[in-house]
Amino acid sequence: MKIYPRSLSLALAKEIETSRIVVLTGMRQVGKTTLMRQIFNKIEASNKIFLDFENPLNQKIFEEENFDNIIPNLESLGFSLGKKSYIFLDEVQIMPRIVRAVKYLYDHYKIKFFLTGSSSFYLKNLFPESLAGRKVNYELFPLNFEEFLVFKEKEKDFLKDFSAKVKKKNKISFELYKKLFDEYSEFGSFPAIALEKDRSGKRQILEDIFKSYFEKDIKVLADFRELGKFRDLILLLANRVGSKIDISKISSEIGISRETVYSYLNFLESTYFISLIEPFSKSIDGEVRGAKKIYFCDSGLLNYLGRIQEGTIFENTVFQNLRKYGNLNYYEKYKGGEIDFVLNKKFAFEVKSKASVSDLKRLKKFSQNLKLKEYYLIAKDYSELPRTILAQEL
Repeated sequence: MKIYPRSLSLALAKEIETSRIVVLTGMRQVGKTTLMRQIFNKIEASNKIFLDFENPLNQKIFEEENFDNIIPNLESLGFSLGKKSYIFLDEVQIMPRIVRAVKYLYDHYKIKFFLTGSSSFYLKNLFPESLAGRKVNYELFPLNFEEFLVFKEKEKDFLKDFSAKVKKKNKISFELYKKLFDEYSEFGSFPAIALEKDRSGKRQILEDIFKSYFEKDIKVLADFRELGKFRDLILLLANRVGSKIDISKISSEIGISRETVYSYLNFLESTYFISLIEPFSKSIDGEVRGAKKIYFCDSGLLNYLGRIQEGTIFENTVFQNLRKYGNLNYYEKYKGGEIDFVLNKKFAFEVKSKASVSDLKRLKKFSQNLKLKEYYLIAKDYSELPRTILAQEL
């Protein structure tokens, strides 16, 4: 099978020459293992080994009270300590106690580690503070549209500057990539989805991804007694994408405590199923504080879970592509007025299927009041309006 590069490929390849422990997290099926295999294959040294902790036999290698005994276990598999040794460990969230062994082997044998896992919470919090500065975290998400086109073997130049994206747009290019963007929004952007050509095959993959998440992440990592309530929360959240989360209302609708709702949301976020973005604030009176807005990891998965409005799917798709540029917030005042996304506290974005002059004027007013550097509409349909970026250009 052909291997396609990801946006993180170059950065991770550069980590081969550093001494830091590299931790790559992301939801299941986003391509962590494939990406790490690419990095593993780039290493020319023979003293390297790749172990998947979903295999119980690989777990046993590290089940030693005396961590020095792990080395002979590895050597029995052909691993050898050399000038620089490399160990790749996949799905380490399955074996949390591995962290102490990794730290010991790193400190005493100068082994270079690459780790992957499907939970940011477990991996970020398991490592001791003593590793500060000696560990680096990367996050891998489903494909952004630029990566999606790479998987489709379609060429398209993407500019980083937002004002350049506005100037670059043209009708011919828009029509050329329109169907691909529609496919991307409808079925999502897990790598296997992008490579599958059959529509029914895509739906089957989405079903398998959701089932895998339930069977392997929820049941293995969490200790939730009422899985039915957890499932109901996911379905309820699917209909609230792009909206603020009301904990009390959710608690009442599902019949669980507020504390349980917080626990479920924390798990969903730390395993990359959802993202919660906070309100933007510059301490202006009348701003909404505290409530977070929710987005799903993937628009295809969101579509799979229910009949979601087209505008909601589009906004979620825009979110998936904007987050690669940095930190996202939203802005809303108590008495009307909102901005869908505020990027890095500098750029304002309003998401519209069809851009209009009135939308642009409103966004300009709020952005200037907040002293934001730049503002843009993000449109699904083609538009010649100024300060309007076509979603497929993100």
